[in-house]
Amino acid sequence: MSAREEILRRIAVANGPSPADVEVARDYVRAPDVRGPAAEDVVTLLEERLRAYGTRVVRVASAGIADAVDAALGDARDVVVPPGLDTAWVHGGSRTVVTDSPATSYQALDAADAVVTAASVACAETGTIALDAGHDQGRRAVSLIPDRHVCVVRTDQVVQTVPQLVGRLDPTRPTTLFSGPSATVDIELERVQGVHGPRDLHVVIVE
Repeated sequence: MSAREEILRRIAVANGPSPADVEVARDYVRAPDVRGPAAEDVVTLLEERLRAYGTRVVRVASAGIADAVDAALGDARDVVVPPGLDTAWVHGGSRTVVTDSPATSYQALDAADAVVTAASVACAETGTIALDAGHDQGRRAVSLIPDRHVCVVRTDQVVQTVPQLVGRLDPTRPTTLFSGPSATVDIELERVQGVHGPRDLHVVIVE
């Protein structure tokens, strides 16, 4: 028996017999049904939650995505995009648009003004958006390091509850969850944004 196995054995003995399994109630909403609000109400709730967290939100038709993204980017000049993002979403012009393939260095990501990604799924009740490193969302560092994140969410990606969100995610994929811009509170209880991720979050909801 190895030292590790002996330590684990002693811990098991100290903890005593394992408690009996407890059946967990599963009566929460896991899929759309008549108990949930209508689809339009769910999207409106997501918008309200995001705004409450300090996110800038705009709703557009699919034909208006590029203009909405352009407005959200504002004065950003160096923009990073995942390799699978729709190129029509980001205007070039005076901006330098860098595709994250091959992988951009952390130093270059830190120097970039903004990143534009799509999303995997969004939860209205918590105002949470999930990215799963899909081809149009990119690796985790891309959405965490630049100071401004512009995220495009389709209305058919919006669900009402957290269980519904989890049900749409692939547990084998790396998942990033965020609700509003990155923020924390310092020792003097002052809210500080941009500590662990983007300081500015812009969400474009596509009808």
